Amino acid sequence: MTAPEPADMLWWGWGTEAGHAPLSEELRALVEQVLGMTRRDTPAVGLDTMRVPPVALGAAALAALTAAVGPAHVLTEPQARLLHSGGKSTTDLLRRRAGEAASVPDAVILPGGHEEVLAVLEACTAHAVAVIPFGGGTSVVGGVEPRRDGLSGCIALDLRRLDRLLEVDGESLIAIFEAGVRAPRAEALLAAHGLTLGHQPQSFEHTSLGGFAATRSAGQASAGYGRFDELVEGLVVATPIGAIELGRAPASAAGPDLRQLFLGSEGTLGVITRLRLRVRPLPAVRVFEGWSLPDFSAGVAALRRLAQTDGALPTVLRLSDPAETAITAAIAGEPTPAGCLAITGYEGEAVAVTARRLAAAAVLSGAGATPLGPGAGDSWQRTRYQGPYLRDALLGIGVLVETLETATSWSGLERLHATLGAVLSEALTAGGTPGLVLCHVSHVYATGASLYFTVVATQAADPLTQWATVKRAAGAAVAAAGATITHHHGVGLDHRDWMAQEIGELGVEILRAVKARLDPTGILNPGKLIPPRSGLPSADG
Repeated sequence: MTAPEPADMLWWGWGTEAGHAPLSEELRALVEQVLGMTRRDTPAVGLDTMRVPPVALGAAALAALTAAVGPAHVLTEPQARLLHSGGKSTTDLLRRRAGEAASVPDAVILPGGHEEVLAVLEACTAHAVAVIPFGGGTSVVGGVEPRRDGLSGCIALDLRRLDRLLEVDGESLIAIFEAGVRAPRAEALLAAHGLTLGHQPQSFEHTSLGGFAATRSAGQASAGYGRFDELVEGLVVATPIGAIELGRAPASAAGPDLRQLFLGSEGTLGVITRLRLRVRPLPAVRVFEGWSLPDFSAGVAALRRLAQTDGALPTVLRLSDPAETAITAAIAGEPTPAGCLAITGYEGEAVAVTARRLAAAAVLSGAGATPLGPGAGDSWQRTRYQGPYLRDALLGIGVLVETLETATSWSGLERLHATLGAVLSEALTAGGTPGLVLCHVSHVYATGASLYFTVVATQAADPLTQWATVKRAAGAAVAAAGATITHHHGVGLDHRDWMAQEIGELGVEILRAVKARLDPTGILNPGKLIPPRSGLPSADG
């Protein structure tokens, strides 16, 4: 199998042009009717209207960067800089679609290996230039927002040239990758050895392995394969003061596990350049099925039993609440079902898959679930990567679509679902744009699960303030409930100011101390993850 090459995403939206299509007239009319909105179009401005600021890097800094990676790998033309001007949150896209291009890096630097990354960090330290590590650029929490924070300039450190599979240890089931390898390429390279990572978040088509590690990503098959941080056996990290290699054995008692400093660090403490990852044999069988649960409470109870019953947990397990179930059916042009839709998926050897399907079916049936067969599961799987494209199409007709996610224990899950759903609805209504609030459970553990909310409403005159107000109310509700501010999207800018409530003031001080040691001049991804000393959440928090 030929490993696909990475492709740049669109500057104004998700994915590539080929994935985009206008809404059907039927779906558009349905959206307008449900939201009570007047028909309007809000297309992105043309690329030729974007006014990208001039390069602010001095000649000495540019010369040092050129010496580090070679002139062919220092990009300063406007389009390359614009393509690295942030992530793919709705906030990011609203700004770009409206023509705002103030926040762009001065240059895009493409190192060819670990030593060149170190050389770039050395040059940027010497010339006080901010470094934004850039994998696939899929962050939805402001994680790759170009910020200078008092430094003389800003570069995007694009790791796409670190794209090699370096070693496969089939006996130990370990593969060593450079961090810039995109997920589809990694799977294609592993498939040639009969292996897989099994990590497929909705952003799979465009994300990098280093990005997965730096944000502690969770994929659709987390119930079976685990989160990405659970797959990381070892790391090589470049920092402004040198390199560090972590992880020597399957387990160790040699003090605290320092890998955890960099897993989830979002490029603020160092740049991950190499990963040693756990892999598994390619599954002989993949099966997806649908189930109907009478209501959300019954569905949550069923998922909890599956997560806590030995041998019954599917590889993929998710549950849509009644609102999301109904909207998903409407988008597909299907009759509105009663209750909640659950999706189960199984991967592995045929005998093991059969055993788990039978065990799971017994639990689900006992909870009052009705089997829908493989059709519903296959339909979900086929449309898995279309959600971000649909979001962009809705932005184009004046609809605000954004998501947020959290996680809590089973004992608090239903209460948090009801509370946060009500807070989101009330915030939208108070702003004069009542809308839809949809939710699903997509990652389960023995002790609890995640909740993933989608908000759909008419865009206000100032949609950025509209969403910031809603997000602030939601963040306060999450913190008050004792849940996590983010389960798998990461912290970035959007969640940074809630970190003191998440890990405590002492926890924040520990992060500040580590950053001060590893990045004494503060060049690495300024403003992300670690809140400023002022403390309270800001308007965009």
